[in-house]
Amino acid sequence: MVHGAPMTSHRLRTGRLAEARAAEHLGSLGHRILARNARTRYGELDLVAFDGRRRALVFVEVKAVRAGGKIGPERPVLWVTPRKQLQVRRLAVAWMAEGREAGSVPRYTEIRFDAIGVVIGPDDEVVDLEHIPGAF
Repeated sequence: MVHGAPMTSHRLRTGRLAEARAAEHLGSLGHRILARNARTRYGELDLVAFDGRRRALVFVEVKAVRAGGKIGPERPVLWVTPRKQLQVRRLAVAWMAEGREAGSVPRYTEIRFDAIGVVIGPDDEVVDLEHIPGAF
């Protein structure tokens, strides 16, 4: 989604589509999606996943752009600015502190913050997906 711009239904649809594709990508890597659009009292996390191979609890920020868009950087992951990184970290702490149902979060040995940038084409196809594990 575009940084600082008002949320329109078109942008919301683009963002939700990108989050779905990001979740599919993580699933193809063997990650289990624990939550989508995980709400805390402070805001919303795009995706929370579990990387079983590394026993990592993964908080994922997803950024999307439409192919040919003129606003923003060339790569959507560049929208995950230091300010956004701090916000995601705070939301992750809140999500963990607010408690989950017993057994809903597997035992983990590390916490990781990933960024996924998705470029969506005119027919809602994924033109490009960039995943940066441990991005921040």
